[in-house]
Amino acid sequence: MTMVETIEVLSPVLQGSSSSFLSTGTIIALTGFFALLCACIIIGHLLEENLWANESIISLVLGLCSGLVVLLVTKFENSHILTFSEDLFFLYLLPPIIFNAGFQVKKKQFFKNFTTIFLFGVFGTMISFCIISLGAYFLFKRVGVTNLNIQDYLAIGAILSATDSVCTLQVLSQDETPLLYSIVFGEGVVNDATSIVLFNAVQTLNFSDIDILTALKLFGTFLYLFFTSTALGIAAGLISAFIIKTLYFGRHSTDREVALMMLMAYLSYMLAELFNLSGILTIFFCGIVMSHYTWHNVTESSRITTKHAFATISFIAETFIFLYVGMDALDIEKWKESKGSAGTSLAVSSTLLALVLVGRAAFVFPIANITNLMKKRENTKIEFRQQFIIWWAGLMRGAVTIALSYNQFANSDDTSTQDSALMITCTMIVVLFSTLVFGSITKPLIGAVLLRHAKPTISDATDIPSQEDLNILFLESGDPSEQTNNPLTRKSSLRLLITNPTYTVHFWWRKFDDKCMRPVFGGRGFVPFVPGSPTGARDETS
Repeated sequence: MTMVETIEVLSPVLQGSSSSFLSTGTIIALTGFFALLCACIIIGHLLEENLWANESIISLVLGLCSGLVVLLVTKFENSHILTFSEDLFFLYLLPPIIFNAGFQVKKKQFFKNFTTIFLFGVFGTMISFCIISLGAYFLFKRVGVTNLNIQDYLAIGAILSATDSVCTLQVLSQDETPLLYSIVFGEGVVNDATSIVLFNAVQTLNFSDIDILTALKLFGTFLYLFFTSTALGIAAGLISAFIIKTLYFGRHSTDREVALMMLMAYLSYMLAELFNLSGILTIFFCGIVMSHYTWHNVTESSRITTKHAFATISFIAETFIFLYVGMDALDIEKWKESKGSAGTSLAVSSTLLALVLVGRAAFVFPIANITNLMKKRENTKIEFRQQFIIWWAGLMRGAVTIALSYNQFANSDDTSTQDSALMITCTMIVVLFSTLVFGSITKPLIGAVLLRHAKPTISDATDIPSQEDLNILFLESGDPSEQTNNPLTRKSSLRLLITNPTYTVHFWWRKFDDKCMRPVFGGRGFVPFVPGSPTGARDETS
Protein backbone atom coordinates (compact mmCIF):
# COMPACT_ATOMS: atom_id res chain seq x y z
CA MET A 1 0.00 0.00 0.00
CA THR A 2 1.48 3.32 -1.08
CA MET A 3 1.41 6.43 1.03
CA VAL A 4 -1.84 8.37 0.82
CA GLU A 5 -1.81 11.11 -1.80
CA THR A 6 -2.89 14.66 -1.20
CA ILE A 7 -6.61 15.13 -1.67
CA GLU A 8 -7.12 17.24 -4.74
CA VAL A 9 -10.07 19.52 -5.26
CA LEU A 10 -11.38 19.33 -8.80
CA SER A 11 -13.84 22.19 -9.01
CA PRO A 12 -12.24 24.69 -11.39
CA VAL A 13 -15.40 26.70 -11.86
CA LEU A 14 -15.53 27.32 -8.10
CA GLN A 15 -11.92 28.38 -7.62
CA GLY A 16 -11.40 32.00 -6.78
CA SER A 17 -9.29 34.00 -4.43
CA SER A 18 -7.53 31.94 -1.78
CA SER A 19 -6.81 32.59 1.86
CA SER A 20 -3.44 32.04 3.48
CA PHE A 21 -4.41 28.48 4.41
CA LEU A 22 -7.04 27.04 2.06
CA SER A 23 -8.28 28.02 -1.35
CA THR A 24 -11.88 29.07 -1.79
CA GLY A 25 -12.48 26.02 -3.96
CA THR A 26 -11.30 23.72 -1.19
CA ILE A 27 -13.56 25.35 1.37
CA ILE A 28 -16.58 25.22 -0.95
CA ALA A 29 -15.92 21.59 -1.86
CA LEU A 30 -15.57 20.49 1.78
CA THR A 31 -18.63 22.51 2.78
CA GLY A 32 -20.66 20.86 0.05
CA PHE A 33 -19.50 17.38 1.03
CA PHE A 34 -20.24 17.84 4.72
CA ALA A 35 -23.63 19.29 3.85
CA LEU A 36 -24.33 16.14 1.84
CA LEU A 37 -23.30 13.99 4.80
CA CYS A 38 -25.74 15.87 7.01
CA ALA A 39 -28.46 15.48 4.37
CA CYS A 40 -27.84 11.72 4.26
CA ILE A 41 -28.29 11.43 8.03
CA ILE A 42 -31.44 13.58 8.11
CA ILE A 43 -33.12 11.88 5.14
CA GLY A 44 -32.13 8.48 6.50
CA HIS A 45 -33.84 9.34 9.77
CA LEU A 46 -37.01 10.54 8.01
CA LEU A 47 -37.17 7.38 5.87
CA GLU A 48 -36.31 4.98 8.69
CA GLU A 49 -39.65 3.17 8.39
CA ASN A 50 -39.74 3.22 4.59
CA LEU A 51 -40.09 -0.25 3.10
CA TRP A 52 -37.80 0.29 0.11
CA ALA A 53 -35.11 2.69 1.35
CA ASN A 54 -32.19 2.45 3.75
CA GLU A 55 -29.28 4.70 4.66
CA SER A 56 -26.80 3.14 2.24
CA ILE A 57 -29.19 3.52 -0.71
CA ILE A 58 -30.01 7.11 0.31
CA SER A 59 -26.31 7.98 0.46
CA LEU A 60 -25.70 6.35 -2.91
CA VAL A 61 -28.60 8.19 -4.57
CA LEU A 62 -27.52 11.54 -3.10
CA GLY A 63 -24.01 10.86 -4.38
CA LEU A 64 -25.38 10.18 -7.86
CA CYS A 65 -27.48 13.35 -7.80
CA SER A 66 -24.64 15.55 -6.53
CA GLY A 67 -22.25 13.98 -9.06
CA LEU A 68 -24.71 14.80 -11.82
CA VAL A 69 -24.93 18.41 -10.63
CA VAL A 70 -21.14 18.78 -10.55
CA LEU A 71 -21.00 17.14 -13.98
CA LEU A 72 -23.40 19.73 -15.38
CA VAL A 73 -21.66 22.66 -13.67
CA THR A 74 -18.24 21.62 -15.00
CA LYS A 75 -19.70 21.02 -18.50
CA PHE A 76 -19.12 17.25 -18.34
CA GLU A 77 -15.46 17.52 -17.36
CA ASN A 78 -15.71 16.14 -13.81
CA SER A 79 -18.24 14.60 -11.42
CA HIS A 80 -16.34 14.78 -8.11
CA ILE A 81 -16.34 17.31 -5.32
CA LEU A 82 -13.25 15.59 -3.93
CA THR A 83 -10.89 13.25 -5.73
CA PHE A 84 -8.68 10.79 -3.91
CA SER A 85 -6.88 7.50 -4.49
CA GLU A 86 -8.01 4.16 -3.09
CA ASP A 87 -5.43 4.69 -0.34
CA LEU A 88 -7.82 7.14 1.34
CA PHE A 89 -10.41 4.39 1.50
CA PHE A 90 -8.07 1.69 2.82
CA LEU A 91 -6.12 3.87 5.23
CA TYR A 92 -8.77 6.19 6.69
CA LEU A 93 -12.33 5.04 5.97
CA LEU A 94 -12.22 1.24 6.17
CA PRO A 95 -10.24 0.81 9.47
CA PRO A 96 -12.82 2.44 11.79
CA ILE A 97 -15.65 0.45 10.18
CA ILE A 98 -13.91 -2.91 10.61
CA PHE A 99 -12.63 -2.09 14.09
CA ASN A 100 -16.10 -1.12 15.27
CA ALA A 101 -17.46 -4.34 13.80
CA GLY A 102 -15.04 -6.34 15.94
CA PHE A 103 -15.48 -4.08 18.98
CA GLN A 104 -19.30 -4.21 18.98
CA VAL A 105 -19.74 -7.85 17.91
CA LYS A 106 -21.56 -10.12 20.33
CA LYS A 107 -18.68 -12.45 20.96
CA LYS A 108 -20.77 -15.27 22.39
CA GLN A 109 -22.88 -15.56 19.22
CA PHE A 110 -19.91 -14.94 16.92
CA PHE A 111 -17.72 -17.69 18.37
CA LYS A 112 -20.68 -20.00 18.94
CA ASN A 113 -21.21 -19.96 15.16
CA PHE A 114 -17.54 -19.49 14.29
CA THR A 115 -17.26 -22.77 12.39
CA THR A 116 -20.14 -21.82 10.09
CA ILE A 117 -18.85 -18.26 9.73
CA PHE A 118 -15.36 -19.53 8.91
CA LEU A 119 -16.67 -21.95 6.29
CA PHE A 120 -18.77 -19.25 4.62
CA GLY A 121 -16.22 -16.46 4.95
CA VAL A 122 -13.07 -18.34 3.95
CA PHE A 123 -13.89 -21.49 1.98
CA GLY A 124 -17.02 -19.98 0.49
CA THR A 125 -15.15 -16.91 -0.67
CA MET A 126 -12.46 -19.10 -2.23
CA ILE A 127 -15.12 -21.08 -4.11
CA SER A 128 -16.68 -17.86 -5.36
CA PHE A 129 -13.21 -16.59 -6.30
CA CYS A 130 -12.54 -19.67 -8.43
CA ILE A 131 -15.94 -19.61 -10.17
CA ILE A 132 -15.80 -15.90 -11.00
CA SER A 133 -12.19 -16.09 -12.21
CA LEU A 134 -12.82 -19.13 -14.42
CA GLY A 135 -16.10 -17.75 -15.71
CA ALA A 136 -14.53 -14.42 -16.62
CA TYR A 137 -11.62 -16.20 -18.33
CA PHE A 138 -13.87 -18.29 -20.58
CA LEU A 139 -16.67 -15.78 -21.23
CA PHE A 140 -15.01 -12.37 -21.59
CA LYS A 141 -13.30 -13.17 -24.88
CA ARG A 142 -16.71 -13.91 -26.40
CA VAL A 143 -17.86 -10.35 -25.69
CA GLY A 144 -14.73 -8.63 -27.01
CA VAL A 145 -12.51 -8.32 -23.92
CA THR A 146 -9.17 -9.71 -25.14
CA ASN A 147 -6.35 -7.73 -23.48
CA LEU A 148 -6.58 -9.09 -19.94
CA ASN A 149 -3.97 -11.51 -18.58
CA ILE A 150 -4.22 -14.34 -16.06
CA GLN A 151 -3.45 -12.05 -13.15
CA ASP A 152 -6.29 -9.73 -14.21
CA TYR A 153 -8.79 -12.60 -14.31
CA LEU A 154 -7.73 -13.82 -10.87
CA ALA A 155 -7.93 -10.25 -9.58
CA ILE A 156 -11.48 -9.98 -10.96
CA GLY A 157 -12.38 -13.10 -8.99
CA ALA A 158 -11.03 -11.59 -5.78
CA ILE A 159 -12.58 -8.17 -6.47
CA LEU A 160 -16.09 -9.48 -7.06
CA SER A 161 -15.90 -11.96 -4.19
CA ALA A 162 -15.97 -9.06 -1.71
CA THR A 163 -19.56 -8.70 -0.50
CA ASP A 164 -21.35 -5.80 1.19
CA SER A 165 -24.04 -7.00 3.59
CA VAL A 166 -24.86 -3.57 5.08
CA CYS A 167 -28.36 -3.46 3.58
CA THR A 168 -29.27 -6.84 5.05
CA LEU A 169 -27.79 -6.10 8.48
CA GLN A 170 -29.86 -2.90 8.68
CA VAL A 171 -33.00 -5.06 8.46
CA LEU A 172 -32.03 -8.06 10.58
CA SER A 173 -32.21 -7.89 14.37
CA GLN A 174 -29.67 -9.44 16.71
CA ASP A 175 -32.42 -10.18 19.21
CA GLU A 176 -35.08 -11.60 16.86
CA THR A 177 -32.76 -13.60 14.59
CA PRO A 178 -29.48 -14.04 16.52
CA LEU A 179 -28.26 -17.04 14.53
CA LEU A 180 -28.87 -15.47 11.13
CA TYR A 181 -27.52 -12.07 12.16
CA SER A 182 -24.29 -13.49 13.57
CA ILE A 183 -23.69 -15.57 10.42
CA VAL A 184 -24.40 -12.71 7.98
CA PHE A 185 -22.40 -10.23 10.06
CA GLY A 186 -19.45 -12.51 10.72
CA GLU A 187 -19.28 -13.81 7.18
CA GLY A 188 -19.35 -10.23 5.83
CA VAL A 189 -16.27 -9.22 7.81
CA VAL A 190 -14.33 -12.45 7.18
CA ASN A 191 -15.33 -12.31 3.51
CA ASP A 192 -13.91 -8.81 3.05
CA ALA A 193 -10.69 -9.83 4.75
CA THR A 194 -10.42 -13.04 2.71
CA SER A 195 -11.08 -11.22 -0.57
CA ILE A 196 -8.40 -8.63 0.13
CA VAL A 197 -5.95 -11.34 1.25
CA LEU A 198 -6.63 -13.23 -1.99
CA PHE A 199 -6.21 -10.02 -3.98
CA ASN A 200 -2.87 -9.28 -2.29
CA ALA A 201 -1.75 -12.88 -2.81
CA VAL A 202 -2.53 -12.59 -6.53
CA GLN A 203 -0.39 -9.46 -6.76
CA THR A 204 2.66 -11.18 -5.26
CA LEU A 205 2.84 -14.14 -7.63
CA ASN A 206 4.56 -14.46 -10.99
CA PHE A 207 2.13 -15.85 -13.58
CA SER A 208 4.57 -16.03 -16.49
CA ASP A 209 4.95 -19.78 -15.92
CA ILE A 210 1.78 -21.28 -14.45
CA ASP A 211 1.73 -24.79 -13.03
CA ILE A 212 0.37 -26.64 -10.03
CA LEU A 213 3.12 -25.11 -7.92
CA THR A 214 1.71 -21.64 -8.63
CA ALA A 215 -1.66 -22.69 -7.23
CA LEU A 216 0.01 -24.12 -4.13
CA LYS A 217 2.00 -20.91 -3.66
CA LEU A 218 -1.21 -18.89 -3.95
CA PHE A 219 -2.88 -21.04 -1.29
CA GLY A 220 0.21 -20.93 0.93
CA THR A 221 0.45 -17.14 0.63
CA PHE A 222 -3.21 -16.88 1.55
CA LEU A 223 -2.76 -19.01 4.69
CA TYR A 224 0.32 -17.05 5.71
CA LEU A 225 -1.42 -13.69 5.35
CA PHE A 226 -4.58 -14.92 7.07
CA PHE A 227 -3.00 -16.37 10.20
CA THR A 228 -0.20 -13.82 10.66
CA SER A 229 -2.69 -10.95 10.30
CA THR A 230 -4.96 -12.53 12.89
CA ALA A 231 -2.05 -13.11 15.28
CA LEU A 232 -0.90 -9.49 14.92
CA GLY A 233 -4.39 -8.19 15.75
CA ILE A 234 -4.63 -10.38 18.85
CA ALA A 235 -1.16 -9.31 19.97
CA ALA A 236 -1.97 -5.60 19.52
CA GLY A 237 -5.17 -5.96 21.52
CA LEU A 238 -3.40 -7.80 24.36
CA ILE A 239 -0.61 -5.22 24.49
CA SER A 240 -3.13 -2.38 24.77
CA ALA A 241 -4.94 -4.24 27.57
CA PHE A 242 -1.72 -4.88 29.46
CA ILE A 243 -0.52 -1.26 29.14
CA ILE A 244 -3.80 0.27 30.30
CA LYS A 245 -4.16 -2.22 33.17
CA THR A 246 -0.57 -1.88 34.33
CA LEU A 247 -0.08 1.87 33.98
CA TYR A 248 -3.42 2.66 35.59
CA PHE A 249 -4.33 5.63 33.34
CA GLY A 250 -7.78 6.15 34.84
CA ARG A 251 -6.48 7.63 38.08
CA HIS A 252 -5.23 10.72 36.23
CA SER A 253 -7.02 11.11 32.91
CA THR A 254 -9.77 9.27 31.09
CA ASP A 255 -8.81 11.13 27.92
CA ARG A 256 -5.53 9.23 27.79
CA GLU A 257 -7.34 5.90 28.05
CA VAL A 258 -9.62 6.70 25.11
CA ALA A 259 -6.78 8.15 23.04
CA LEU A 260 -4.55 5.14 23.65
CA MET A 261 -7.30 2.70 22.66
CA MET A 262 -7.92 4.55 19.41
CA LEU A 263 -4.25 4.91 18.57
CA MET A 264 -3.36 1.31 19.41
CA ALA A 265 -6.21 0.07 17.21
CA TYR A 266 -5.08 2.19 14.28
CA LEU A 267 -1.45 1.27 14.93
CA SER A 268 -2.31 -2.41 14.54
CA TYR A 269 -3.81 -1.71 11.11
CA MET A 270 -0.81 0.32 9.97
CA LEU A 271 1.64 -2.33 11.19
CA ALA A 272 -0.25 -4.93 9.16
CA GLU A 273 0.00 -2.76 6.06
CA LEU A 274 3.68 -2.07 6.79
CA PHE A 275 4.40 -5.81 6.86
CA ASN A 276 2.18 -6.43 3.79
CA LEU A 277 -0.41 -8.32 5.80
CA SER A 278 -4.21 -7.95 5.91
CA GLY A 279 -5.07 -4.83 7.88
CA ILE A 280 -8.76 -5.78 7.92
CA LEU A 281 -8.18 -9.07 9.74
CA THR A 282 -5.70 -7.45 12.09
CA ILE A 283 -7.91 -4.58 13.21
CA PHE A 284 -11.02 -6.78 13.39
CA PHE A 285 -9.44 -9.21 15.85
CA CYS A 286 -7.80 -6.29 17.63
CA GLY A 287 -11.31 -4.90 18.17
CA ILE A 288 -12.54 -8.24 19.54
CA VAL A 289 -9.62 -8.54 21.98
CA MET A 290 -9.95 -4.90 23.08
CA SER A 291 -13.65 -5.35 23.82
CA HIS A 292 -12.86 -8.49 25.83
CA TYR A 293 -9.94 -7.17 27.85
CA THR A 294 -9.00 -3.51 27.31
CA TRP A 295 -12.53 -2.11 27.54
CA HIS A 296 -12.97 -3.59 31.02
CA ASN A 297 -9.73 -1.97 32.23
CA VAL A 298 -10.88 1.62 31.67
CA THR A 299 -13.20 3.78 33.74
CA GLU A 300 -16.96 3.81 33.33
CA SER A 301 -16.92 7.16 31.55
CA SER A 302 -14.26 5.89 29.13
CA ARG A 303 -16.35 2.82 28.39
CA ILE A 304 -19.34 4.93 27.42
CA THR A 305 -17.15 7.31 25.41
CA THR A 306 -15.35 4.62 23.43
CA LYS A 307 -18.50 2.64 22.69
CA HIS A 308 -20.31 5.61 21.17
CA ALA A 309 -17.22 7.22 19.62
CA PHE A 310 -16.26 4.10 17.67
CA ALA A 311 -19.84 3.58 16.50
CA THR A 312 -20.17 7.23 15.41
CA ILE A 313 -16.90 7.28 13.48
CA SER A 314 -17.84 4.02 11.78
CA PHE A 315 -21.27 5.37 10.82
CA ILE A 316 -19.81 8.56 9.31
CA ALA A 317 -17.20 6.56 7.38
CA GLU A 318 -19.87 4.24 5.93
CA THR A 319 -22.02 7.20 4.87
CA PHE A 320 -18.98 8.91 3.35
CA ILE A 321 -18.11 5.79 1.34
CA PHE A 322 -21.57 5.29 -0.17
CA LEU A 323 -21.84 9.00 -0.93
CA TYR A 324 -18.56 8.99 -2.78
CA VAL A 325 -19.35 5.73 -4.61
CA GLY A 326 -22.40 7.48 -6.05
CA MET A 327 -20.26 10.38 -7.27
CA ASP A 328 -17.58 8.07 -8.58
CA ALA A 329 -20.09 6.19 -10.72
CA LEU A 330 -20.26 9.26 -12.97
CA ASP A 331 -16.48 9.45 -13.48
CA ILE A 332 -16.60 10.76 -17.05
CA GLU A 333 -12.91 10.09 -17.72
CA LYS A 334 -13.22 6.34 -17.13
CA TRP A 335 -16.33 6.13 -19.28
CA LYS A 336 -14.48 7.91 -22.10
CA GLU A 337 -11.38 5.70 -21.73
CA SER A 338 -13.38 2.48 -21.89
CA LYS A 339 -14.56 3.31 -25.44
CA GLY A 340 -16.89 0.35 -25.18
CA SER A 341 -20.31 0.34 -26.77
CA ALA A 342 -23.43 0.16 -24.64
CA GLY A 343 -23.85 -3.44 -25.78
CA THR A 344 -20.34 -4.41 -24.67
CA SER A 345 -20.72 -2.73 -21.29
CA LEU A 346 -24.08 -4.41 -20.78
CA ALA A 347 -22.70 -7.81 -21.79
CA VAL A 348 -19.68 -7.59 -19.48
CA SER A 349 -21.74 -6.25 -16.56
CA SER A 350 -24.39 -8.94 -17.03
CA THR A 351 -21.70 -11.62 -17.17
CA LEU A 352 -20.12 -10.36 -13.95
CA LEU A 353 -23.49 -10.18 -12.20
CA ALA A 354 -24.42 -13.68 -13.33
CA LEU A 355 -21.08 -15.03 -12.08
CA VAL A 356 -21.69 -13.33 -8.73
CA LEU A 357 -25.10 -15.00 -8.43
CA VAL A 358 -23.79 -18.44 -9.41
CA GLY A 359 -20.62 -18.16 -7.34
CA ARG A 360 -22.66 -17.21 -4.28
CA ALA A 361 -25.14 -20.05 -4.69
CA ALA A 362 -22.34 -22.57 -5.34
CA PHE A 363 -21.19 -22.46 -1.73
CA VAL A 364 -24.00 -21.05 0.43
CA PHE A 365 -26.47 -23.90 0.04
CA PRO A 366 -23.93 -26.79 0.10
CA ILE A 367 -22.03 -25.44 3.11
CA ALA A 368 -25.25 -24.66 4.99
CA ASN A 369 -26.51 -28.20 4.52
CA ILE A 370 -23.15 -29.69 5.46
CA THR A 371 -23.14 -27.72 8.73
CA ASN A 372 -26.72 -28.83 9.37
CA LEU A 373 -25.61 -32.46 9.22
CA MET A 374 -23.12 -31.77 12.01
CA LYS A 375 -25.71 -30.18 14.32
CA LYS A 376 -28.09 -32.12 16.53
CA ARG A 377 -30.40 -29.39 17.79
CA GLU A 378 -33.06 -28.23 15.35
CA ASN A 379 -32.95 -24.61 16.53
CA THR A 380 -29.25 -24.36 15.59
CA LYS A 381 -29.74 -25.62 12.04
CA ILE A 382 -29.94 -23.19 9.13
CA GLU A 383 -33.36 -23.48 7.50
CA PHE A 384 -33.81 -23.05 3.77
CA ARG A 385 -35.38 -19.61 4.30
CA GLN A 386 -32.33 -18.56 6.27
CA GLN A 387 -30.04 -20.03 3.62
CA PHE A 388 -31.83 -17.92 1.02
CA ILE A 389 -31.33 -14.74 3.10
CA ILE A 390 -27.62 -15.58 3.56
CA TRP A 391 -27.33 -16.03 -0.22
CA TRP A 392 -29.19 -12.76 -0.84
CA ALA A 393 -27.12 -10.82 1.71
CA GLY A 394 -23.94 -11.61 -0.21
CA LEU A 395 -25.19 -10.41 -3.60
CA MET A 396 -24.57 -6.72 -2.91
CA ARG A 397 -21.18 -5.26 -3.80
CA GLY A 398 -19.75 -2.05 -2.34
CA ALA A 399 -16.77 0.19 -1.82
CA VAL A 400 -14.24 -2.62 -1.28
CA THR A 401 -15.06 -3.90 -4.77
CA ILE A 402 -14.60 -0.48 -6.36
CA ALA A 403 -11.39 0.27 -4.43
CA LEU A 404 -9.81 -3.05 -5.43
CA SER A 405 -10.93 -2.50 -9.02
CA TYR A 406 -9.15 0.85 -9.14
CA ASN A 407 -6.09 -0.69 -7.53
CA GLN A 408 -5.88 -3.35 -10.23
CA PHE A 409 -6.96 -1.49 -13.37
CA ALA A 410 -6.42 2.26 -12.87
CA ASN A 411 -2.67 2.19 -13.67
CA SER A 412 -2.61 -0.28 -16.54
CA ASP A 413 -0.29 0.01 -19.53
CA ASP A 414 -1.32 1.58 -22.83
CA THR A 415 -2.07 -1.75 -24.57
CA SER A 416 -4.84 -2.64 -22.13
CA THR A 417 -6.09 0.81 -21.09
CA GLN A 418 -9.39 0.39 -22.91
CA ASP A 419 -10.23 -2.98 -21.38
CA SER A 420 -9.01 -1.86 -17.95
CA ALA A 421 -11.25 1.21 -18.03
CA LEU A 422 -14.09 -1.04 -19.20
CA MET A 423 -13.57 -3.30 -16.19
CA ILE A 424 -13.74 -0.31 -13.81
CA THR A 425 -16.95 1.04 -15.36
CA CYS A 426 -18.58 -2.41 -15.48
CA THR A 427 -17.63 -2.97 -11.84
CA MET A 428 -19.37 0.31 -11.02
CA ILE A 429 -22.47 -0.86 -12.87
CA VAL A 430 -22.51 -4.10 -10.86
CA VAL A 431 -22.09 -2.19 -7.58
CA LEU A 432 -24.82 0.33 -8.43
CA PHE A 433 -27.28 -2.28 -9.68
CA SER A 434 -26.74 -4.67 -6.79
CA THR A 435 -26.95 -1.94 -4.14
CA LEU A 436 -29.90 -0.02 -5.57
CA VAL A 437 -31.97 -2.93 -6.90
CA PHE A 438 -31.08 -5.78 -4.55
CA GLY A 439 -30.69 -3.40 -1.60
CA SER A 440 -34.11 -1.80 -2.07
CA ILE A 441 -35.78 -5.22 -2.27
CA THR A 442 -34.00 -6.54 0.83
CA LYS A 443 -36.34 -5.16 3.52
CA PRO A 444 -39.65 -6.36 1.99
CA LEU A 445 -38.00 -9.63 0.93
CA ILE A 446 -36.80 -10.45 4.43
CA GLY A 447 -40.19 -9.49 5.81
CA ALA A 448 -41.94 -11.81 3.37
CA VAL A 449 -39.53 -14.75 3.45
CA LEU A 450 -38.22 -14.79 6.99
CA LEU A 451 -39.77 -12.57 9.62
CA ARG A 452 -43.39 -13.56 8.96
CA HIS A 453 -42.42 -17.19 9.44
CA ALA A 454 -40.13 -16.60 12.41
CA LYS A 455 -40.25 -19.25 15.09
CA PRO A 456 -39.67 -18.56 18.79
CA THR A 457 -36.25 -19.58 20.01
CA ILE A 458 -36.54 -22.89 21.82
CA SER A 459 -33.79 -24.20 24.03
CA ASP A 460 -33.35 -27.93 23.69
CA ALA A 461 -31.85 -28.75 27.06
CA THR A 462 -31.44 -32.40 26.23
CA ASP A 463 -28.65 -31.63 23.78
CA ILE A 464 -26.74 -29.29 26.14
CA PRO A 465 -24.09 -30.82 28.38
CA SER A 466 -24.91 -30.95 32.06
CA GLN A 467 -23.97 -28.04 34.30
CA GLU A 468 -21.66 -30.32 36.24
CA ASP A 469 -19.74 -31.06 33.03
CA LEU A 470 -19.77 -27.61 31.46
CA ASN A 471 -20.85 -24.21 32.71
CA ILE A 472 -21.90 -23.56 29.16
CA LEU A 473 -24.77 -21.21 29.82
CA PHE A 474 -22.49 -18.76 31.61
CA LEU A 475 -19.75 -18.32 29.02
CA GLU A 476 -19.97 -14.58 28.68
CA SER A 477 -22.01 -13.01 31.43
CA GLY A 478 -23.43 -15.74 33.63
CA ASP A 479 -23.55 -15.71 37.40
CA PRO A 480 -22.09 -18.82 39.01
CA SER A 481 -24.56 -18.42 41.87
CA GLU A 482 -27.38 -19.26 39.43
CA GLN A 483 -25.91 -22.64 38.53
CA THR A 484 -27.78 -25.75 39.62
CA ASN A 485 -26.59 -29.28 40.07
CA ASN A 486 -27.57 -31.80 37.42
CA PRO A 487 -27.88 -35.45 38.42
CA LEU A 488 -26.76 -36.67 35.00
CA THR A 489 -23.65 -38.79 34.89
CA ARG A 490 -20.47 -36.88 34.18
CA LYS A 491 -19.31 -37.39 30.61
CA SER A 492 -15.73 -37.80 29.46
CA SER A 493 -13.94 -34.79 27.98
CA LEU A 494 -13.44 -36.59 24.67
CA ARG A 495 -17.12 -37.47 24.38
CA LEU A 496 -18.10 -33.90 25.21
CA LEU A 497 -15.69 -32.59 22.60
CA ILE A 498 -17.15 -34.88 19.92
CA THR A 499 -20.82 -34.37 20.77
CA ASN A 500 -20.64 -30.66 21.66
CA PRO A 501 -17.44 -29.28 20.14
CA THR A 502 -18.40 -25.60 20.27
CA TYR A 503 -19.59 -25.68 23.87
CA THR A 504 -16.64 -27.76 25.03
CA VAL A 505 -14.02 -25.53 23.38
CA HIS A 506 -15.73 -22.48 24.90
CA PHE A 507 -15.71 -24.09 28.31
CA TRP A 508 -11.99 -24.90 28.26
CA TRP A 509 -11.22 -21.48 26.81
CA ARG A 510 -13.15 -19.85 29.65
CA LYS A 511 -11.18 -21.82 32.22
CA PHE A 512 -7.89 -20.84 30.55
CA ASP A 513 -9.06 -17.24 30.21
CA ASP A 514 -10.01 -16.92 33.88
CA LYS A 515 -6.87 -18.63 35.15
CA CYS A 516 -4.15 -17.28 32.86
CA MET A 517 -5.30 -14.41 30.66
CA ARG A 518 -7.50 -12.13 32.75
CA PRO A 519 -5.14 -11.87 35.73
CA VAL A 520 -2.49 -10.53 33.33
CA PHE A 521 -4.49 -8.56 30.79
CA GLY A 522 -7.53 -7.58 32.85
CA GLY A 523 -11.13 -7.92 31.79
CA ARG A 524 -14.38 -8.55 33.57
CA GLY A 525 -13.76 -9.55 37.16
CA PHE A 526 -10.13 -8.39 37.23
CA VAL A 527 -10.52 -4.61 36.97
CA PRO A 528 -8.52 -2.62 39.54
CA PHE A 529 -10.36 -0.02 41.58
CA VAL A 530 -10.26 3.38 39.93
CA PRO A 531 -11.26 6.43 42.01
CA GLY A 532 -14.36 8.01 40.53
CA SER A 533 -15.30 4.91 38.54
CA PRO A 534 -18.70 3.43 39.46
CA THR A 535 -17.64 0.17 37.83
CA GLY A 536 -14.52 -0.03 39.90
CA ALA A 537 -16.54 0.49 43.06
CA ARG A 538 -19.02 -2.20 42.08
CA ASP A 539 -16.23 -4.65 41.27
CA GLU A 540 -14.71 -4.08 44.72
CA THR A 541 -17.99 -4.69 46.57
CA SER A 542 -19.19 -7.63 44.44
